[in-house]
Amino acid sequence: MKRIAFRNARLIDPASGLDVKGGLLVENGRIADVGPRLFNDAEPSDPEVIDCRGLVLAPGLIDCRVFTGEPGAEHRESLESASNAAAVGGVTSMIVMPNTDPVIDEPSLVDFLLRRAQATAKVRVLPCAALTKGLAGETMTEIGLLKEAGAVAFTDGDRSIANARVLRRALAYAATFDALVISHAEDPELVKGASATEGEFATRLGLPASPAIAEAMMVERDIRLVELTGARLHFGQISTRASLEIIAAAKARGVNVTCGVAAHHLSLNELDVGAYYTFRKVRPPLRSEADREAMVEGVASGVIDVIVSSHEPQGADTKRQPFAAAAAGTVGLETLLPVALSLVHNGQASLPHILKTLTEAPARIFGLPAGRLAKGAPADLVLLDEGEPFVVDAEKLHSRARNTAFDGRKFQGRARATFVGGVKVFDAR
Repeated sequence: MKRIAFRNARLIDPASGLDVKGGLLVENGRIADVGPRLFNDAEPSDPEVIDCRGLVLAPGLIDCRVFTGEPGAEHRESLESASNAAAVGGVTSMIVMPNTDPVIDEPSLVDFLLRRAQATAKVRVLPCAALTKGLAGETMTEIGLLKEAGAVAFTDGDRSIANARVLRRALAYAATFDALVISHAEDPELVKGASATEGEFATRLGLPASPAIAEAMMVERDIRLVELTGARLHFGQISTRASLEIIAAAKARGVNVTCGVAAHHLSLNELDVGAYYTFRKVRPPLRSEADREAMVEGVASGVIDVIVSSHEPQGADTKRQPFAAAAAGTVGLETLLPVALSLVHNGQASLPHILKTLTEAPARIFGLPAGRLAKGAPADLVLLDEGEPFVVDAEKLHSRARNTAFDGRKFQGRARATFVGGVKVFDAR
């Protein structure tokens, strides 16, 4: 592969604390050198030179909660179309959930997903395998064989395991392989049939609702099981202050637990549903403004480790329905970075810290070699303009689905170019 020299960049590497003006050299798909001395020096001789014009050059983003339709529902989203959206959003690695048809609960299906991604996807696709067979919450899967096949974590996606005995056994089994388990925190009985958060607003709209405490109850239970089994647990997304406080207390006790928050729970609250706007129907549902503020505080304090898109494409036929009957979910690969950057522009967190939640932290939690600007690391990079203003237009999204919660929303900051293994997969310049 040809050599590429990036010069005149603001280098930000949250893993090492690097934040300087400098340059970076890529050889054979990996970072060969990085630092301030390469700011205007394009050595070695004759590489391709990319003038970053003072923009931020950072590790490519890692989105660790992505739902796709492949296999089984490619009409909603294929690995190819999701990877196109990811590249535009500066995402170089996406960790995909096993909620497909068939469910990714066999080693052969993990292998299929990896081969399919290699053939069609622009970015790296890292599959999660199901924690229980068929996502039924009854019988755990062969975690050891699935990990050997290439699964990076184990989860039932957007389904909680109601049976505490099953989860305890799965956590204990996963601990023997040092496998990461991802939990979805919603009490299934309390949230059954609900489409909004219980409160005055849901009552005024006449929507079936569930109490926000349904999340914290499962967070508390799962953490106690982690203390019992010694497993590694990651909450895919939390959305309430009560959950945040429980996790903060667990971390203070030394419990091996991490958590994420969806971009839409950082920037939207229950009032944004407005007049039954189904594109903002998500799981868990949008919360109160107090809970949204708590999520921002959690990111800023570091209690929340990662920000995710929770990208979940839905067809128009499942969204253009009465609110209670509409499918939950929003696409988010292309808006993940802009939403995260809004915390920087609002003075709630620094740019290096926000990039940490999108690069170093997910790489560390999932044991990935990416997420850093260091010699020998994969040249997965994003060149971003943190100040570029733009308006989200659903019709211009690269995802196969158009169900964005941010249509018409004004943002500041977006990816200008994306590189995977030194190969340019997106260029807006």
